[in-house]
Amino acid sequence: MRISQKLDYACRAMVQLAKRHDGKTLTRLDELAQREAVSSNFLVQILNDLKRDGLVDSRRGKAGGYLLGRSPVNISLLDVVNAVEPSMLAGTNGSEGESGNVVRLAWGSVLEQTRKELAKMDLRTLAERSAGPMFYI
Repeated sequence: MRISQKLDYACRAMVQLAKRHDGKTLTRLDELAQREAVSSNFLVQILNDLKRDGLVDSRRGKAGGYLLGRSPVNISLLDVVNAVEPSMLAGTNGSEGESGNVVRLAWGSVLEQTRKELAKMDLRTLAERSAGPMFYI
């Protein structure tokens, strides 16, 4: 499966926001972009898609920035996919030919399992995994 750059960036930005989630602390666009090595111009477009689906809130102004629209435990990767790349999990319509229908059903089964797995992966878990162990010297 090929994951688009847009979806990859969206997931990475959401994990960054989940790491800082306390319901009120804003993260500036340039900080998100720098931490994830992403163009801020592209990232703002992605964040607008996420905002449109209620996954992200934003505040304007000098002290503005972004924060999650709800608790990280209540946002799954499926939510992010649906906000940014909904066509990724769209099935195939083709049922032409003798085998078309059985192949369409097989792909539909694969897509359904993918949806279930993405729904199980919440941002809190991903944020915890990305934190990694702390080493002190």
